[in-house]
Amino acid sequence: MTRLHVPVSLRWSDLDAYQHVNNVEMFRLLEDARITAFWQHPDAGEDAWPTAVIENGPGASSHTFVARQEIEYLRPLAFTRTPVRVEMWIGKIGGASLEVCYEVHDGAARFDRVGPSTGGEPYARAATTIVVVDAATERPRRITPTERAAWEPFVEEPISFRRR
Repeated sequence: MTRLHVPVSLRWSDLDAYQHVNNVEMFRLLEDARITAFWQHPDAGEDAWPTAVIENGPGASSHTFVARQEIEYLRPLAFTRTPVRVEMWIGKIGGASLEVCYEVHDGAARFDRVGPSTGGEPYARAATTIVVVDAATERPRRITPTERAAWEPFVEEPISFRRR
């Protein structure tokens, strides 16, 4: 199982009255990780993420829309200056959509961008269904062979959320 390991810094404003990361802000952490991992970064050069194959910006030919999100909070995340580690993988690649899975873990001063799950108890588990949309028509478009090839090495079992 190969996952992306994305560092995301917390902001002081992410905390709630109980001094842990607010539930809404947890979705922002996941969004920051998703943008880092999947959007192209023209200035990244050799340091580019292997999965960053979606164009971005006002002139991009495609957009990504969030179709669904689910999160399970497992324990409170307090403020830390060390970026947290968001482990990401693909639970499923469809025709025009993909399910991005996440676990939020403690960070470290340095860690590899790609590797196996580090284990340990995560703060949260989540899944987001992303639909790739043609910018001109605003209709879903097929995932390209290039996108599929970049993402397939990161496919593993999707998250099984606890029963409600």
